[in-house]
Amino acid sequence: MESIIAIQGIKGSFHHQVALNYFDETIAVDECMSFDSLVESVLSKNSKFAVMAIENSIAGSIIPNYALLDTNNLKIVGEYYLSVHHNFMSLKGQKIEDITEAHSHPMAILQCKEFFKNYPHIKLVEDKDTAETAKRIHDNQIKGIGAIASKTAAELYNLDILAAEIQTINNNQTRFVIVANNQNEISKNEINKASLKFELEHKRGSLATVLNVMSDCKLNLTKIQSLPKIETPFQYSFFVDITFDAYKDYEKGKQLLEIMTTHFKVLGEYKNAKV
Repeated sequence: MESIIAIQGIKGSFHHQVALNYFDETIAVDECMSFDSLVESVLSKNSKFAVMAIENSIAGSIIPNYALLDTNNLKIVGEYYLSVHHNFMSLKGQKIEDITEAHSHPMAILQCKEFFKNYPHIKLVEDKDTAETAKRIHDNQIKGIGAIASKTAAELYNLDILAAEIQTINNNQTRFVIVANNQNEISKNEINKASLKFELEHKRGSLATVLNVMSDCKLNLTKIQSLPKIETPFQYSFFVDITFDAYKDYEKGKQLLEIMTTHFKVLGEYKNAKV
């Protein structure tokens, strides 16, 4: 039986590409046009897993997704780093001079702004999804509008690539997390990364003390992200990613952090994809 994987966007999107690359088995996808509906797909058990973008090497963290993971008590069970290659595409038979608007997801537009400085006649228009934009151009045979999307989207929706690899920085990677309702059962020997959330007392040195404990326990901090607590202005939750060589070091650190912090939560324990 095929596993159903929730993706943000439609077939041909970068989320779809990650789902194909990450899962070895044959999969079916639940195409979700927002991250909220993606989360709902997992919570309702319509999907077994979901693929969720969490940060980009150029644009930074996708902060609302941290809150979605936390408030819905989803577990991170894996991660995948995708090198992002953006292409500018349109209906066949057009030249770049014929295009007056470029539509795509805001993150894709942000990653390609330098390219479009050479084409001031093209207006940049934010849209819901990279591949969905390409599909709409094909389905409605829209002339004069181009999409910023993947090569796969151009092939799926029969569009011409007017300019390939238009991303500003070639080493442009997006980190995706694989999320589920429950923590997956993998061997402790395989687990070498964890995502944690906690809060701290609002006093001098509290964060520094926590960071020192991580270091003493041989935990390598790879990411720290603060998120405002809506109910208490100017107080913050901290989301951290840590890597480690030995699970026993992580267990020791986890026990200490539970004592030193409040609202401590393990968002996921999984295998580090960036080795």
